[in-house]
Amino acid sequence: MSSVPESSSAAGPGGHVTAGSPASVTPFPGTVAEGGTSAAAGPGGDRASTASAPGSGPTSLQTLRALGSGPRGLLESEAEIRLGRTGENVLPARRHVPWPRRFLRSLRDPFTSVLLCLGLVSALVSAWGTAGVILALVGVSCLLRSTEEHRADRSAAALRDLVATTATVVRRASDDAPPLEREAPVADLVPGDVIRLRPGDLVPADVHLLRSDGLTVHQSALTGESAPVAKRALDVPDPALSGDGPFAQPQWCFQGSSVTSGSGTAVIVATGGATRFAAAHDGRAGLRGASAFDRSVQGISWTLIRFMLLTPPLVLMANAALRGRGLETLPFAVAVAVGLTPEMLPVIVTTTLARGAARLARTSGVIVKRLPALHDLGAVDVLCLDKTGTLTEDRPVVAETTDGTDRPDPDVLRWAAVSALWTLRLAELPSADALDEAVLDAAEECGPSAAGEVDPEAYEGVAVLPFDPVRRVATAVLRRPGRLGVHTLVTKGAVEAVLDRCAVDREERDRLLALADRKAETGLRLVAVARADRVARAGAYTPADERGLTFVGLVALRDVPAPSAADALGVLARRGVSVKVLTGDHPGTAARVCADLGLRPEGRAGPDDVVTADLVDTLSDKELVRVADRATVFARCTPEHKARIVSALRAGGHTTGFLGDGVNDLPALHAADVGICPRNAVDVAREAADVVLAEKDLTAIDRAVLAGRRSSGNIATYLRITLSSNLGNVIAMLTAGLMLPFLPMLPAQVLVQNLCFDAAQLAFAFERPAASVVRRPTVLRPRDFLRFITGFGLLNAAADLATFGVLALALHNAPGDGGETAFHAGWFTENLLTQALVMILLRTGRTAAERKAGGPLRTAAAGLAAVGVVLPLTPLGPLLGMSALPPLYYLLLASVLGLYAIGLTAARRRYERRHLPDAVLVREDKEERAGR
Repeated sequence: MSSVPESSSAAGPGGHVTAGSPASVTPFPGTVAEGGTSAAAGPGGDRASTASAPGSGPTSLQTLRALGSGPRGLLESEAEIRLGRTGENVLPARRHVPWPRRFLRSLRDPFTSVLLCLGLVSALVSAWGTAGVILALVGVSCLLRSTEEHRADRSAAALRDLVATTATVVRRASDDAPPLEREAPVADLVPGDVIRLRPGDLVPADVHLLRSDGLTVHQSALTGESAPVAKRALDVPDPALSGDGPFAQPQWCFQGSSVTSGSGTAVIVATGGATRFAAAHDGRAGLRGASAFDRSVQGISWTLIRFMLLTPPLVLMANAALRGRGLETLPFAVAVAVGLTPEMLPVIVTTTLARGAARLARTSGVIVKRLPALHDLGAVDVLCLDKTGTLTEDRPVVAETTDGTDRPDPDVLRWAAVSALWTLRLAELPSADALDEAVLDAAEECGPSAAGEVDPEAYEGVAVLPFDPVRRVATAVLRRPGRLGVHTLVTKGAVEAVLDRCAVDREERDRLLALADRKAETGLRLVAVARADRVARAGAYTPADERGLTFVGLVALRDVPAPSAADALGVLARRGVSVKVLTGDHPGTAARVCADLGLRPEGRAGPDDVVTADLVDTLSDKELVRVADRATVFARCTPEHKARIVSALRAGGHTTGFLGDGVNDLPALHAADVGICPRNAVDVAREAADVVLAEKDLTAIDRAVLAGRRSSGNIATYLRITLSSNLGNVIAMLTAGLMLPFLPMLPAQVLVQNLCFDAAQLAFAFERPAASVVRRPTVLRPRDFLRFITGFGLLNAAADLATFGVLALALHNAPGDGGETAFHAGWFTENLLTQALVMILLRTGRTAAERKAGGPLRTAAAGLAAVGVVLPLTPLGPLLGMSALPPLYYLLLASVLGLYAIGLTAARRRYERRHLPDAVLVREDKEERAGR
């Protein structure tokens, strides 16, 4: 049996090990609701209301009567009738989203919608080529996104598993037949069924205990507590527990819990969609607001939308006022608006994210269910998580054993191991609980004590008083080697409960409790050990014999940090991701683990590092934003606290990720920018999460963050380069349109130019981003982009306008129409060459070696430049309204491009000095000097 009632809690008031207060959550709708009724099958299988809820405390008899059942279970025929009326005991199936609906839903993306509108406008003005290209890009983008998300959903659906497969149910064949136990599929259970619970069982439904024997359950999937919780049948409910929430009620167990130790008999009060576990499926856990990706893309999109909406009217009005042209310039105006649009953005974004998600699934077993979540991972700068299973192995180890004067004493460990061993054997438990296992492992490593005592195996077990959640102790009665006629009682358990059974005066008791308090504050879990010799007797031992004991000492245990946790935390810190621990455990326990792992916010350590839920309740939302930014540990958190803290971090400007695996984590999973869960999380958590990890491991999160930053880096590079180049071309085109007696470019030429540039831009989805990109969170900030594209766009426009002079000088002797077609050809060539230069030279954040290295982008730029030079010279040139250019133009253009490249490089270096880390620039300068 368990040595203490709640094995993972630290010492509470008085120094004894207590159950950490179960995380109090708002009762889920369905089955048993506080102060309400429960829908359950009544006599004859009709749905009826149970007596009352856990908070108001129905007795076992009242519950059985309301359910039309009894201790002998239901009749098989009655169970079949109820199954037909209540349905199978399975979780509500997640509604499948058909692929066509996913495709149509992809059109809601702001930029995709804008492209669709531009395509329709192009069709209305008979610009069929432009309309066809734009609509094709929209279709490809929606097809890629919907297909990839459909694939991710299928992968996630493959991870679904049942809460339990079979359960031991008590039923009768007829009224006169004896009750028989049999294994029945969990799906066939109905309200009113009587079931048996044994160690290792998963609780298959919401149940009311009828009988119990040392029963403890893990309900961390519901409450977030890592400690097993004591459960017991109560004939008369305890009014003192009515205000602690449903999960604190000892007579109720809920679907999603698992039996740790002991046994019990219970009646099912709710199944399927009526359970508290299933209530999370109804979506009331909370809806996520706009994520970091949504906010950034929408901000950039609406900035460009304003430009695009203004461009056609300005072009029309300027041409009408200065050149007397009318609606015949409308196709040109639409072409200019399209030229400003990064029409490949949806395709680039979807392709880049899909490739990153596919690589993660292939190499790390990480499933990205929502493609934009991969960008959000790259932007995450705060990661919130629980410590159990992530920072720790959920496996305690013995830290020290001390006597009553706080001096090391190996005898304390020996007596604790003897008690654990014989309690395990005589009570016929399948395995030791976590604390007993830690004690036995420590005793095995130490071997026999220096005092010459034999090991625990040499003792002979006589009797056992198993752990009882009311007594909070377990006692083993032993026969010691060479001590005939004497039995030794060894008791261990909660500190206060053990001291109550020891022969100590009040002063000594208070001193020992104070000692336990001091140890508990350091994050240690405590088990007290006491013993007494009794004259051997043949009769049974009872709890009355646990009196007059001699206090032996304290066994202090601590959580074992996960082997990779410290290194992973260090890597995340270097990448600019701070970790916050949101746990339901004792603040001392959580703080101790964080201290062992060196988890401190930016080297600070102080009282603000650890915040309890009680303090959170007293803070306003604005105050919580400041506290959440400073603190590292939030202890005693309920699900509502976790969600509120995550929301506060987002309100403070952080992009947050939340790692959770239980029903209690659902509100926080919804509140975060990106919800993360491990593969073995409860089903509803996997459905709510955006990213599913192969294991609950920080190393896997780091790999996912890196993949997100690589994808985001390529998207950001594409946007910077494309938008600055497009803006420069539009400014130059509008200026030329007002200066020239003819259109600077024909709509067909604009279309072909855009097609060439779009094809080259696909290389951004396959580019390896700069090393500096993965060193810090990647955030697409609209204001930063606006400054970047404005500065470099004006530089590009200057190069385009300089080409006017070159063309004027090279074509001053050309005849009328020949000058117009040559002008179109010259500007077409210059535009593609400058765009190729921009693709190569504006990849900011790269070292000299990275810029010189080959790659998809360099190949694409070379191809774009070749098309720009060769296309006007081919037979396709005259068809597009372009003619051959004199050699003088190419010579003068080379000079313009050389000056443009010099100016572009100087502007890029100035930008990097302002926005990139000094270390990157120092290394770049060193490499460039070495290259010279």
